[in-house]
Order: sequence, then structure tokens, then C-alpha cells
Amino acid sequence: MPIRRTLAILLAVCLVPAAALADEKKKDKGTYVTIDTLTAMVTAANGRHGVMTVQSGVDVPDPVLRALAEQDTPRLRAAYVEVLQAYAGGVPPGAPPDPDYVARRLQQATDRVLGKSGGRLLIGGIMIN
Repeated sequence: MPIRRTLAILLAVCLVPAAALADEKKKDKGTYVTIDTLTAMVTAANGRHGVMTVQSGVDVPDPVLRALAEQDTPRLRAAYVEVLQAYAGGVPPGAPPDPDYVARRLQQATDRVLGKSGGRLLIGGIMIN
């Protein structure tokens, strides 16, 4: 019986630091808020339907604003998709996307959804397929 008791105490002592480390990792997420891949329909070079894909995220150093950005991620995605669909409708068939224009418009959408500036839009890539 004393061996079982000792093992149970040792196990409990080992699990407490592991749980504390897991909580610490959850707290330190950094400043980056990930946005799932965004897509919009375009006309491809051959005249058929194509897909414009944008990989992005938002860098938000302010912890209060980051919490808001994480909470409002669905609203950010919806605003981004709205901007991309409007832009994709005017892209000439076979033309490459204009990353500067897309980034500017998505940044405006970011500021509008968050209610103020402070979140910096980051684009990982834009591709038309």
C-alpha cells in the first residue's frame, strides 16, 4: 500500500508542472492571428472559371486588440472574402493579381472590422489557378 501511495504522489507531482507548461503555452500565442485561406472566383486565361487564393494573417501586437481580432476572426474572413470577390470580378482573364491593391483593401477591411488601426495585415501569397 505505501508503494502505491508513493507512486500516486510522484505521478501527481509530475503532472502539475506539465499542466502548468501547457497553460503557459496557451497564454503565449505571439502576436499573429491566423486567417484560413481565402478564395474568390475569377475568369481564367482560357475563359473558364478559376480560383484566386490568398493566404493571410494579422499581426496584432496589442494584447487587447489581439483578443478582439481572435474573437472577430469570422468577421475578418467575411470582410476579406467580400473584398476579394469584388476585386476578382474585375480582374481581366489571364491577368496576374495586383498584390499591392489587394493588401491595401484587405488592410482597410481589417481596420474597419477591428474598429481602429493596430492590426497589420500580412499576405503569405496570392495565386490564381
